[in-house]
Amino acid sequence: MGKPYASAGPDRGGRYGERVTEFRLNPSFTPMADQPAAIAQLSEGLEQGEKIQTLLGATGTGKTFTMAGVIAEAQRPALVMAHNKTLAAQLCNE
Repeated sequence: MGKPYASAGPDRGGRYGERVTEFRLNPSFTPMADQPAAIAQLSEGLEQGEKIQTLLGATGTGKTFTMAGVIAEAQRPALVMAHNKTLAAQLCNE
């Protein structure tokens, strides 16, 4: 079937013709410690079609930033659900 979102550019056509902007992380932050490995493993799981994956970590360990890294790596639309506005805003700002 191919990868409809594989060729990500700054501004490109989406699957149904709508304009889709590339998701980019703030360059002033870089993944640290276990984050690069977690991003790579979660991204690989997405590529292999895994439907359910879990990212575990204590408060303040960078789970939100790690997931932003996975979204940036995948360059596919993502539905992000957060139980409060603070967490949703944090992801938008990263």
